[in-house]
Amino acid sequence: MKIKCTISYDGTQFSGYQVQPNKRTVQSELEAVLSKIHKNPVKVYASGRTDASVHAVGQVVHFDTSLTIPFDRWKKALNAMLPDDISVTLIEEAGEGFHARFSAKAKEYHYIIDRSEQPDIFKRNYRYHFPYKLDVHSMREACELLQGTHDFTSFCAAKSAVEDRVRTIHKIEIEEVDNELVFSFIGNGFLYNMVRILVGTLLDVGQGIIVPQEIPNIIDGKDRNLSGKTVPGHGLFLWKVYYDN
Repeated sequence: MKIKCTISYDGTQFSGYQVQPNKRTVQSELEAVLSKIHKNPVKVYASGRTDASVHAVGQVVHFDTSLTIPFDRWKKALNAMLPDDISVTLIEEAGEGFHARFSAKAKEYHYIIDRSEQPDIFKRNYRYHFPYKLDVHSMREACELLQGTHDFTSFCAAKSAVEDRVRTIHKIEIEEVDNELVFSFIGNGFLYNMVRILVGTLLDVGQGIIVPQEIPNIIDGKDRNLSGKTVPGHGLFLWKVYYDN
């Protein structure tokens, strides 16, 4: 049986999602628990990786099992054994052809900025403190120009080995909530550091460093040096992964 899990995790104490030698990762914790339950190594497949300090509300993973544990007990068993900073929120039986990564149709990320003058120490691991004046109207203009299908080389980490950098962003929104700005991005896929670079670029627009009308030229330039800085990972959340059903 193939099992699909939706999981949440606090990325603060992780070196990212993917297994790395001698480092604590989300994948290594998941596989350790599942291997203990199965008494054999178990491989877990995710919709995609997240970097160090990046969080997830709706990451999706799957694994294969030959155990006869009643289906409704999987969630309880996993949460009892997983560390406190990982939680299984939904368990479903997946079809034979399902793959957490390759079956995904779109992903949604949120990035949250704390604009208050004094940072909230209780949110410091989940918000990027940025107490500077921003023209949110101009930032929203830039969002419109970033949406659509483009080669996003200018918004990809220079060290990325991915050759095909064409992606489609279906929607970018900025919501003002009290002293916070919440950026939401929905797209068919995102390149390495792409969301964090997009946010950094939008902050430059908000400060008048870049004008919205420059966005098409930045896209066409296919040069990482043309876009904004990469904002820190701790403000980023993998919010949801979309599938056909």
